[in-house]
Amino acid sequence: MPTFKYAAKTNDGKTIRGTLVAAAPGEVVGELRRKNLVVLDVEETSRAMAAASGASASGPKMASKPGKAKKDELVIFTRQLSTMISAGIPLLESLDVLAAQVDNPGFAKTLRVVTDDVRGGSDFSTSLSRHPKVFAEIYVSMVKAGEVSGQLDEILVRLAEYQEASAKLKREIKAAMTYPVISLAMVLGITMFLMIGIVPQFRPIFDSLQIDLPALTAAVLGCSQWLVRNWLIAIGIGVAAFIALTMFKRSEAGGYTVDWFFLKMPVFGSLFQKVALSRFSRTFSTLLRSGVPILGSLEIVAETSGNRIISRAVLAARDSVRNGNSLSEPLDKSPVFPPMVTRMISIGEKSGSLEQLLEKISTFYDEQVSAAVKSLTSMIEPLLIGLMGGLVGTIVFAVFLPIFEIQKKLSGGG
Repeated sequence: MPTFKYAAKTNDGKTIRGTLVAAAPGEVVGELRRKNLVVLDVEETSRAMAAASGASASGPKMASKPGKAKKDELVIFTRQLSTMISAGIPLLESLDVLAAQVDNPGFAKTLRVVTDDVRGGSDFSTSLSRHPKVFAEIYVSMVKAGEVSGQLDEILVRLAEYQEASAKLKREIKAAMTYPVISLAMVLGITMFLMIGIVPQFRPIFDSLQIDLPALTAAVLGCSQWLVRNWLIAIGIGVAAFIALTMFKRSEAGGYTVDWFFLKMPVFGSLFQKVALSRFSRTFSTLLRSGVPILGSLEIVAETSGNRIISRAVLAARDSVRNGNSLSEPLDKSPVFPPMVTRMISIGEKSGSLEQLLEKISTFYDEQVSAAVKSLTSMIEPLLIGLMGGLVGTIVFAVFLPIFEIQKKLSGGG
């Protein structure tokens, strides 16, 4: 029978290498997994020698720069890697296969670099952590927990489910925001077209009539004249305001203020709060279920929350847990967390079922977000139609108001 060379990880993260005599690679994998080892690579010794000689003959390969991956590509990669590892295929062989079939050249390069690092003796999670633009901290932490527990395939399934749920939430938010943003852009475009292209055409008519214009008409004509003469300044003001707002949001105090404003916005504030709570509970639950320590989980949740108000509350909860106190008490002081959420977290702490209750909270708010998106769409449509009608109607009324007054005087004089 042939001899196989193998590399595997122990539960404490050490890499061990050796050889086994078996009829097929699957027998080697099965034997190693029965010893609670994470299989990295299994290769017949004759093939390994041939590969090594071929590599030396072909000479060194040029190094290529790793690239980014799309969210969907990362989800598919995670699912496929989990399936292959569950089927008993060693990690290195799985990575080789997936790197060869990825369509994105940049992502393929990243996977090849990760594969080379693992082949050189690095932990899988350590290799992933060297590419933070592709593999986020939550991804690396969960993979590390899977390596330590020997349940990498199960952890990857949870990670893929988490990514899919997060992507679904983002799609719903994008759907909720796309319609009002496009509609507001159309309202602004129509208003600017009327003010710059149509309203100035009436100025010579009103001047020839030599009448006192109503205040509304004079104001609209004045704004129109300023826009025609200073449209570059108007665009510059808009661009400068956008840049200033972006820089303000990047600062700690400014970002906190902007996040607070989003949560308190009329109509949209409730939706943003539900999204933030769903993301918090799903991320926290996924990390805990994967075996990531609670303090490390809270740090990752704070970084990935997407809202500085929640981030501060979570970091306060982390400090409270570190000092031996309650997790729920600091969250209860934050205006973002409703009593239902903090009460369930408190019960989960006491009963030892925190991850299960967090998952229930996430499911509840996912349903709330879906319902809120549908109701917002039906609510925003008449509001935007009313806004468009109000602006356009005001401009049209201001233009025709002097004509109406002249008509009144003529009919009264006759």
